[in-house]
This record gives sequence, C-alpha cells and structure tokens, in this order.
Amino acid sequence: MSLADSRTASGTPVRGRPRSEAVERAIMEGVMKLLEDGVPLAELSVERIARTAGVGKATIYRRWSGKEELFVDVVRAAEPPGPELPGTSMRDDLVALLEQHRRRGLMTRSSALLHSVYAQMKSSPRIWAAYHATVVEPRRRLQKEILRRGQANGELRADIDIDLVNDLVFGPMLVRTLMRPDADLPEGLAEEIVDKVLEGLRPVSPPPA
Repeated sequence: MSLADSRTASGTPVRGRPRSEAVERAIMEGVMKLLEDGVPLAELSVERIARTAGVGKATIYRRWSGKEELFVDVVRAAEPPGPELPGTSMRDDLVALLEQHRRRGLMTRSSALLHSVYAQMKSSPRIWAAYHATVVEPRRRLQKEILRRGQANGELRADIDIDLVNDLVFGPMLVRTLMRPDADLPEGLAEEIVDKVLEGLRPVSPPPA
C-alpha cells in the first residue's frame, strides 16, 4: 500500500490499514498450496507462507497472531459452512447440526489433503488447542444451548444432564466420522440418530385419569 493509499481523500492520515479480503484469501490459498505440495505442517513458517502468498510477514501478523491461528482459519474455510438452523424445534435443530457433521465426515474422507491436515493438526498441541478453542468449543456451546432450550419448552426431560445428552446425540456421528473411516454415512443418518436418542429422553406423559 502506498503512502497515498494510507490517507483519506482530504489528505488526513488513516490509522492502521483496512482488512483486505483479497489479501487474506491469497494468504490462505498460499497455505493450501504448500500443503498440497506436501510441505509438513511443522515446516509451515510464517516466512514461508508469506513468500508463497507474495506478501510480507507483517501483513500476516496484522491479521493473525501466528501460524496456529492462521492454520485454524484455513481448516475452517475448507469445511462445510455452518447450517441454517430451522428453529422450529430442538429435534430439527439437532438434525441440522448433526447433518453438518455427516457432510464434514464425507468431505474429509474424499479429500486426501483434508485427511492429512486433520492428522497433522492433532499432532501439534498448540494448533489442536487453537482449533478446539475457536471451532470445537463454540459448536459444543451451540449444541448445549439447543438442548437447554428443549428442556425449557418441554421437548427434553428436565432431569437429564445436558453434557451427557450432548455426547449421546453427537457421539455416534463422531465415532463414525473420526474413528471408523469404513463406517457408512448414509443420507438420513442424522435424523435416525436424533430420533433414536430422543425417543428415550422425552418427558413421560402422565397416565390418563
């Protein structure tokens, strides 16, 4: 950016520099190119990423605190977008979230690059911790918020521990997508899991008088 670009039309200096989606996209694509070329995650230095993306190191550090935060954004951008929650019921919202997990599992299986990225990410404690804090935990908070709403409106028994229910609902899909790469992930699986779990967790209607 030139000195002229750093000023307003009136000539008044502007503090800082505006974020550029094009620059951020070039940086993230630079990371993906290096990974596609077989560069191990441990060797992805900010300097190397900057050189590949055609930007300065300072440009990267203005947007990300370091390689870990940048890499998490790259992985998140490669995943399916978050679902539009129906908001019609706890059951429907849970199905939408679980379907996203299913699609992410299919995408990871079909992409050798993503499969390698996830494997390498888990071997790096700092990057895995950053991914867990910025991606996994927000998802869990949303899931538990939906379950609490279900308890509040009578869709879910009030005496059930939310953390346990969350694991019961999402655990089977995580097992199939992460621990059993040969397991089927057919359409309709999200609905089947949610309905089977909720069948035993709905409030019991009082017997007729």
